[in-house]
Amino acid sequence: MKENAYSKMIIVLIGNKVDLEENREVSYEQGQKFAQKNDLIFFETSAKTAFNVEKAFRTTTEQIVQNIDNNYYDLSNESIGIKPGNAMPAYMYQKQGSTAGGGKQNLKSNMGTNSEKKGCC
Repeated sequence: MKENAYSKMIIVLIGNKVDLEENREVSYEQGQKFAQKNDLIFFETSAKTAFNVEKAFRTTTEQIVQNIDNNYYDLSNESIGIKPGNAMPAYMYQKQGSTAGGGKQNLKSNMGTNSEKKGCC
């Protein structure tokens, strides 16, 4: 997969059904070793008990946010799979002569208060 994907993509390997220890086919150590060898984030989870499910999502999200904050990604290139949403793209901050923090402030100030909102949402 890495050969055909964005080189800076984060990939997470999830070993699910950790609650069914008696049916295990891959040990934690085997999963961890494979993940390290292939530069993957590794978690064992259980959808049934919710063990590590939120942690897997949070850790991955935090890594992506950290990479964005460190300008690791070219956010002007939407083909990498990251779209800033309602926030002004980083490449536009430089065009306006402001910083990324200013962009966050602009987003907050453009949202307005509940009394200023129009429409259903």
